[in-house]
Amino acid sequence: MMLPKAVIFDLDGTLLDTERLYSLATQEMIDPYGKTFDLTLKRKVMGGDARVGAALVIESLELPFSVDVFLKKRSVILEKLLVNTQEIPGAGEFLSELRGQGVPLALATSSSKALCQLKLSRHRWKTLFSEIVCGDNPSLRNPKPAPDIFLMAARGLTQRPSDCFVFEDSVSGVAAAVAAGMTVVAINSPYVERDDLKEAKVIIENYRQCSALFEQWG
Repeated sequence: MMLPKAVIFDLDGTLLDTERLYSLATQEMIDPYGKTFDLTLKRKVMGGDARVGAALVIESLELPFSVDVFLKKRSVILEKLLVNTQEIPGAGEFLSELRGQGVPLALATSSSKALCQLKLSRHRWKTLFSEIVCGDNPSLRNPKPAPDIFLMAARGLTQRPSDCFVFEDSVSGVAAAVAAGMTVVAINSPYVERDDLKEAKVIIENYRQCSALFEQWG
């Protein structure tokens, strides 16, 4: 297998099956107001900055609280849901395979450091990353779809952006990685229209397809 020089991964929906948990938490929070967090709105906020997404949900659903209150309320629910996160099938095995072959790995997630640590807590492969960049990193100036988070991850791995592969599942994440000048592999997601991921070099259904892709691009 021809391996990339470095690989950067998104977290939610790419390595962990957490997008549905975010939807559940948001819906539980807004139920008392008779509102619905539907798929159309989900797609608008998925993968991006938490505060920007919260503001959009509040405005779209005319909710009676601030961004800070929204995030605090949702965080309380998420902390209960995220304790037992499940990995996307094959993700852990693929990470171990890459690291075993000497490929440096990084994680670039819009999640806060606290939530990131909570999500990763039960997964042994959390130690395989040489660099982790979270959405609340004080050095991060612009969230996805800006390229900043992926460029920071590449610097942390001491790799050129053009030598990095990125695995993503969201429209904003794919756009950010493309803007960073990286090769993007999109994981097909039930929350995203396949055509909306067309900026990626390729869209895959699962991690079993990766070995063949690396051979093809080698």
